[in-house]
Amino acid sequence: MADRIDLNCDLGEEVDAWEPGVDGLDTMLLDVVTSANVACGFHAGDERIMAAVCRAAAARGVAVGAHVSYLDREHFGRRFVDVPPDVLRAQVAQQIGALQAIAHHEGTRVAYVKPHGALYNAVVHHEEHAQAVVAALTDLPVLGLPGSAVLAAATARGLRAVTEAFADRGYRADGTLVPRSEPGALVTDTDEVAARVVRLATEGVVRAVDGTEVRVGAESVCVHSDTPGAAALARTVRAALVENGVAVVPFVA
Repeated sequence: MADRIDLNCDLGEEVDAWEPGVDGLDTMLLDVVTSANVACGFHAGDERIMAAVCRAAAARGVAVGAHVSYLDREHFGRRFVDVPPDVLRAQVAQQIGALQAIAHHEGTRVAYVKPHGALYNAVVHHEEHAQAVVAALTDLPVLGLPGSAVLAAATARGLRAVTEAFADRGYRADGTLVPRSEPGALVTDTDEVAARVVRLATEGVVRAVDGTEVRVGAESVCVHSDTPGAAALARTVRAALVENGVAVVPFVA
């Protein structure tokens, strides 16, 4: 049984307008989660939004991570881009560097990196793109799917590889995520999601869409900000974890 777990969320993706003086969805989620994956402009977000998320995260003691993507704003980073590895490495480094400068100005730091969307799924098996992402990390930890090529590449380079599970996404029997274009990709019932996350944390198991029991060891659990009812879902998940004796804390100091 895990006695602690991180709760992360993808933020700064323009779901929230970040209007001055208005507590929008991202702000509500930052009151609950312990790590914020901040969009770095390649799939969503811009410098103003990055600064707003970093500032709000710093005020709440929420860890900041660079949510890096293929250069694909048109499709929200959810389309595979067959970019040469050296170009991808430079693009990932550019995104990390941009967020690092903004985070520093807002009194915090980039503590880890998490690929987004199609890039996240690609680096589960795509060795060249996994190596390109890791080459851009310098000394930062990387968050990814258990058993993925990107985590193996990070470990091989002596970097911290952080395993992640998903509260609101369906799993296939092989431990990968159900593509968003297929039935069962999203899990939106609040009680069901909370029960799944408690089981993930306490037993390391999730039920796949075909009924298979899948072993998933994770240091962090993600709730997506664009899942319907995300704020209520995140609050319920955190409360359920605490009620079951699992402390919700960042995976980085």
